[in-house]
This record gives sequence, C-alpha cells and structure tokens, in this order.
Amino acid sequence: MKKALVFGICGQDAAYMSELLLEKGYEVYGIGRSVTHERLWRLDELGITEKINISSGDITDASYLVQLFSDIQPDECYNFAAISFIGQSWKTAETTLHVNTTGVLHMLEAIKTVSKHTRLYQAGSSEIFGRPDTNIQDETTLSNPCNPYGASKLAAYNFLHIYREAYGIFASNAYCYNHESPLRGIEYITRKITDGVARISLGMAKELRLGNIESSRDWGHARDYVQAMWLMLQQDKPDDYVLATGQTHSIKDLLTIAFAHAGVDNWEKYVVEDEKFYRPLEPHTLCGNNAKAKEKLRWEPSTSFETLVGEMVTADIKRLKR
Repeated sequence: MKKALVFGICGQDAAYMSELLLEKGYEVYGIGRSVTHERLWRLDELGITEKINISSGDITDASYLVQLFSDIQPDECYNFAAISFIGQSWKTAETTLHVNTTGVLHMLEAIKTVSKHTRLYQAGSSEIFGRPDTNIQDETTLSNPCNPYGASKLAAYNFLHIYREAYGIFASNAYCYNHESPLRGIEYITRKITDGVARISLGMAKELRLGNIESSRDWGHARDYVQAMWLMLQQDKPDDYVLATGQTHSIKDLLTIAFAHAGVDNWEKYVVEDEKFYRPLEPHTLCGNNAKAKEKLRWEPSTSFETLVGEMVTADIKRLKR
C-alpha cells in the first residue's frame, strides 16, 4: 500500500485528491493548519473523513516537517497548503510569501534530508504568468505575476527547480488554471456567484454585488484536475505542466448560465458592480495550452463549463434548502 501525504487537507483540491488516492488504495495522511469539524465539511460531503489520518500542522515550521516526513516516509506528497485567495494576498503579502514559498522550501529540505524517495507535487498557478505577452500560455511562457499570490507561487516554483536539479528530488509543478466545484470556498468568485444565484432563486436575497464582470478566465472542474496532478507523479521524470481547458469564459457568461440554471430571468437586474471588489492590478485574460499534458499525461478535462456551473448552482440550492 502506497502512502500519500496531503497538505491543505481542508481545501477543495485536497478533498478530491484524497478521494482519488483512497480509490486507488493509498493510505492517506492529511495535514491542515487548523483542523476543525467545520473545516472538514468537504471531506464529509465526499464521505471520506474517517478514512484519512488527519492532523494539524504548520508547514512554515521546518523541524515539524522533518519529523513528519521522517515518521511517515510517504511515497507521494501533494502540497495544496497555501494562502490561495488573491484578494487576501493583497492584504497579507508578507504572510502569503511566508506560507506559499517558505513552506515549500521547508518541504524540499525535509525530503532531501529524511525522505529522498518521496515524490512531490506542488500546486502552482496560472497567476505566475499574470500579465503575459501571449494570448495563450504554455510551459515556456515568461513569468510576469501581478499580485502577491502569483509572486509567491513563482518563488516556490524557483526553489522547486533548484532542488530538483541540485539534489535529484522528484518534484513537479503544475500551472493550474482556475478549477472550481461545489467544494470551492464561498470567498471565490464562482461560489460567490452560484451561492448568490441560489439565494436569489429561493427568495433569500435580492442582489448580487460583484467587481469587474467583464474579466474572463479559463475555468475547469477540480475533480478533472486532480487526475492530472496524480498522473504527474506517475511519470518516469519530474516535469512541469499547464493544467487548463484551453477555453475562456467571462463572468457575464458565468452569470448567464448560473441564473438560467436556477430558472431566474434577466440576471442584469440582480447584479450590482461594486468598485470595492476591484483589484489593484487585474491580470490579463489567462488561457492555458494543455498540449503537453495531453501528450505526456494522456489527460484532458472532461467537464464542460456549462456542466460545472450547473453542478455548483444545484449544490448551493440543496445546501440552502437544508
């Protein structure tokens, strides 16, 4: 039985990854910064909480990570632990750098020191590209982050490459484009919209306040993406991959589909653009070229944007009715 260590166990990606690993017969150890019953709701919804060895831990504590890797000796490690909400990264830039970058450095040091056989997956981000000079990005696109979150992920990526080359550590990075699901946090724009639409459809709210509704993103389903992440650690050599759908949709598209799915007409009369939700710097439209993942991992996303949005709206309506 393989052993997998999953950091950020309370988050969306960690929940789906844990589900996948359990299906494949792994023994799963989940680590979270603050593990409480309320924060484990995603694992509860998937029905897997009791199947995982869950504990609290701080990835910025180097000695803790050395002891953890020494004790567990995991075959694979999936790092989803991060301050990942971009809005928060502007308010806590120093903490974002500390968690998202120093935490990864400590993991690499722990693997190098006490668990050299461990294969590491690092959850990178399309925000590393930020404001690229190309409409479609791939693994060769130059980095140009435009927020603290993207900058911290780029720094972690650089450390990963250094340790991979210097010490032969199997460490792979994914440029993850936006991937959503019913397990996404309410602070993210997709869940904010689907939850808001659900509330409006049930008569629990009369408006939905948003920032720039003209912006577009490359959105996929998180359950599809964790398949690619797992495949990355099954390869003969570590490498970096763009995980994306190759299609972009605007927030207006998202609103149109979400309100229609909930049976609400004329969404414009419910949506209010509020400047307080604007970002200091808005990235250019990010759209990923997943050709490398298709060729080497034999992977491509299977869930359409319309299906994704409909699934999220349905889930939020059910939650609110409960």
